[in-house]
Amino acid sequence: MKIRLDFKFVNVFKDRYGKPRIYFRRPGHKAILLRAAPGSPEFLAEYNAAVAQTGTREIGKNRSVAGTIDAAIGAYFASHRYTALAESTRGQRRSALERFRKVHGKDPIQLLKQEHVRAILGKLPPFAARDYLNSLRELMRFAAEIGLCSDDPTAGIKLDRPVKDKGDEGIHTWTEDEIAQYAGQHPIGSTARLALALALETAQRISDVVRMGPQHVKNGVLTITQEKTGVEVSPPVSPELARIIAATPSGHLAFLINSNGKPYAKNALSNAFRRWCNEAGLLVECSMHGLRKAWCRRAAERGLSELQIQSVTGHESSREVQRYTKAASRAKMARQAIDIMSSKNAG
Repeated sequence: MKIRLDFKFVNVFKDRYGKPRIYFRRPGHKAILLRAAPGSPEFLAEYNAAVAQTGTREIGKNRSVAGTIDAAIGAYFASHRYTALAESTRGQRRSALERFRKVHGKDPIQLLKQEHVRAILGKLPPFAARDYLNSLRELMRFAAEIGLCSDDPTAGIKLDRPVKDKGDEGIHTWTEDEIAQYAGQHPIGSTARLALALALETAQRISDVVRMGPQHVKNGVLTITQEKTGVEVSPPVSPELARIIAATPSGHLAFLINSNGKPYAKNALSNAFRRWCNEAGLLVECSMHGLRKAWCRRAAERGLSELQIQSVTGHESSREVQRYTKAASRAKMARQAIDIMSSKNAG
């Protein structure tokens, strides 16, 4: 019987007597028996030695000391808990934890207390502090699971939502005038116009827009699994989007291709879209994610329910949808409400 531990190349085998045996098994190398209890400082030391012995990079870039924050972060990066995350989430977690490791890596993780975490977060801008706390919280939960610490210093810490300037709703939601201004600059048949249509008509994130291609469309429905959430969404292809796709040259597996005929990477598309917005004379606040919010605004204005909007956007809660639909025209929705009430009263 084989049981997988949350470390790369490590498995637990129960022998014929039912006794667990832990081995480090890297393909192409002889199996190495690990004798210490999983999660203990001694186990991490043995694991690091096995990694180094087989010629791979040691946890913590060959500078980890068992029981330190450095070693814990290295073990977390090697664990399935981290590697199973979406690429964008892994990038955010790694960025935050590498900054944390750079300053505090040599400190024992067992001695990290809540007052230390609060002091670190207090020096960061509100949105950065939230990402930092989420990353630290995942690290400490992992460390507790494998026995590196007994207390979670992030437990109970809640950050106040940042106070926004009047009229600020986070990422800017495109107006109809801005959409028309962009479309007027970039005609149908251009990659720039196709990028607008894909983001606006499907209401998906840029990380999903770059992956969209003909293989995702069947019977007039575009089905894709969101990179960030793992949720499968299936927005119908509108007649407008179908017309723009048909008029735009693209690759075999991606609708959006660069000047070299290759699919865009996420960051490259973000930069290109910023350039296309500049060419249209749009403000820096206009981003591709703002088109996702514009779709939600349109949907709310046309009377779609929160559940209907969620089915397209893939949002996991109605609270998120409410935040995205704040830009819906209150005047238009008020008129619709009055019309509905008037018709009921007349009946």
